[in-house]
Amino acid sequence: MTSEEDKVTIDQAYNQPSVVAAPVEAVIARKMVLRTWWLGPVIVGIAWALRGSAGAWAAAIGVVIVVVNFLVAGELLSRSARVSLKVYHAAALLGFFVRLGFITLSMFVVASVVEIDRPAMGVAAVVAYMVLLSLEAWALMNGERRELEWSR
Repeated sequence: MTSEEDKVTIDQAYNQPSVVAAPVEAVIARKMVLRTWWLGPVIVGIAWALRGSAGAWAAAIGVVIVVVNFLVAGELLSRSARVSLKVYHAAALLGFFVRLGFITLSMFVVASVVEIDRPAMGVAAVVAYMVLLSLEAWALMNGERRELEWSR
């Protein structure tokens, strides 16, 4: 039995750091990025077959931008969870829009600095983002990340 002093209110819990010791989001992001070792060459190969070497180069840059985005997202969420649930929620919501802005800005900067196949870069980034996200969601649903179980 717990005494009245030991009970934590919802407001108190919302302002405390996460009790999960593992940086779950960062680990998930790194595991997701590991899939790039086989997905990246497939995307670049398809771009090369359809758009030539310029398309392959652009697709590779698009995939790298997505990989950096996922790694930043995982680290940002893991660090914010150590502060409080309130900061975690803010990082999740605002961070999503900031990271989408990062992807867009990165693509505009690359396209303005070097002559690049813009459609190949854009399509590769979207495909890499969606496929990596879908594969990780599938893995989580099928229990492949039991070592990260945060509900225990």
